[in-house]
Amino acid sequence: MKKTCLIICGPTAVGKTSLAIQFALHYNTQIISADSRQCFKELNIGVAKPSPAELNQVHHYFINSHSITEEVNAGTFETYALDSSATIFSANDIAVMVGGTGLYIKTFCEGMDEIPPVDPGIRQSIIDDYDKQGLQWLQDAVQQQDPVFFSKGEIQNPQRLMRALEVKLSTGNSIHSYQQEQKKERDFNIIKIGLELPREELYERINNRVDRMMRAGLAHEVQALSTYKKLNALQTVGYKELFDHFDGNISLDRAVELIKQNSRHYAKRQLTWFKKDKNIQWFNPDITVAKLEAVIFSDTKKR
Repeated sequence: MKKTCLIICGPTAVGKTSLAIQFALHYNTQIISADSRQCFKELNIGVAKPSPAELNQVHHYFINSHSITEEVNAGTFETYALDSSATIFSANDIAVMVGGTGLYIKTFCEGMDEIPPVDPGIRQSIIDDYDKQGLQWLQDAVQQQDPVFFSKGEIQNPQRLMRALEVKLSTGNSIHSYQQEQKKERDFNIIKIGLELPREELYERINNRVDRMMRAGLAHEVQALSTYKKLNALQTVGYKELFDHFDGNISLDRAVELIKQNSRHYAKRQLTWFKKDKNIQWFNPDITVAKLEAVIFSDTKKR
């Protein structure tokens, strides 16, 4: 059988990690995380990392692999994930990738052009302005500077907006100009599995998970990172709301309410992204490994 990477994707809190571990254990293989936040070793509770027990069960690449002080982007992930998949394929015909960062998964599958280095001063200036003026300012700035991205990109996602703005201001070009015109061919099969639940059930899972995070000490984790709150890695759900609380702008109850709300919005954006990919086959999270095997082998026989 040709080497195959099974990609398990979908919205936050849907149950991707559990299925990926079951499948990896069944095939005695390893997992590549496709999560843009779990790679940071300083972030734990708020990014819903697999538990220490789960990480001991199966080796995960791109978890705890970087520091929040490092620049990590889709290009970084492409190189890292291709190297990791080559390592896995040296001993196994199947690799597993799991995560909800759609751009990272797309880049792994199709490649992207290299984006020139960004001026660190420009990046810091954008972060400072966003911290002072908020999302509306950031959206207006991107709409003015890069209307191409604004018309097609994730305009509710501060990290994506800041990335688009820093690229435009540093290079003079829209970040979309660095998209691959022609998809790269990989020397392995790619099978994409999407997990989904009815909206009400997914949102209940998200709300319950945020409550568990708070009980597990998320507020303490965020407070300990307050020195680094302007770093790009921390402009993310679960952290920025609590920074706002510790700055005295909102109550703790309001911060928790916003984490739940913003997590639900994020899940909706993830589904919108993944539903555009017609190569993804969608299942309930309780799909069995046997069913996944049938999907994989039926697909690979056609290739």
